[in-house]
Amino acid sequence: MDEHYHSVNGAVQESRHVFIEAGLHKLSKKELTVFEIGFGTGLNAFLTLLDAENSGCRIHYYAVELYPLDRQLIKALNYATVICREKQEQFAALHEAAWNETVRITDHFALHKIQGDSNTCELPEGIDLVYFDAFAPDKQPEMWNQEIFDKLYAQMSEGGILTTYCAKGVVRRMMQKAGYSVERIPGPPGKREMLRAMK
Repeated sequence: MDEHYHSVNGAVQESRHVFIEAGLHKLSKKELTVFEIGFGTGLNAFLTLLDAENSGCRIHYYAVELYPLDRQLIKALNYATVICREKQEQFAALHEAAWNETVRITDHFALHKIQGDSNTCELPEGIDLVYFDAFAPDKQPEMWNQEIFDKLYAQMSEGGILTTYCAKGVVRRMMQKAGYSVERIPGPPGKREMLRAMK
C-alpha cells in the first residue's frame, strides 16, 4: 500500500498518545472491552496489556486484521526489547495466539484476534473502547465508511470512546452522523490534530 505501519516520528509515542492516553486513560471502569481495527504489529495490544498489568484493569481485547504479518516480520520487531524487556514472552504470545478464539495472555489481558474484514466481521457487544488504527483513508478508503461507524456505535456501551490518529473532516462527519460526540484534540508529534469520539 506504500504506507508506513507507524508514524516516522516514533511508533511507540504515537500509539501511547492516540490510543492509551487519549482513549484507555479516559475510562475509569475496572473491566473493559477493547476493539482494535488493524492488529498490525501488535503494538497497541502490547501497550494496552502493559497498562492493564500496572493498573489492575481487566481487558477483553478484540482485534480484527485482514492481512496478518508474516512470521519473519514479527520476529524482526523489537518492541518488547525496547519497551519492556521482561515482557518479551507476552509480546510473542500476542502474535502466537490462535485466530478467531479467545486466548488468555495474562491474568489481566485476554486476546481475541479476528482474521477478516472489519466491514463484515461480527463485532463484540458492549465495546468500551475502539482503537481505529486502519491505514489512512487515502490508502485504504474501504475501511473508512459510514457503515462501519454506524456498526461500531451500535455495539458500544454508553460513554464508550473511539480514538483515531485521523483528523479528516469527512471522517469526523461520518462519526457525527453515526451519533458520536466528536472532538478534535492535539495529535501526536508530527500531527497537529486527531479525533476522539464518544457515545
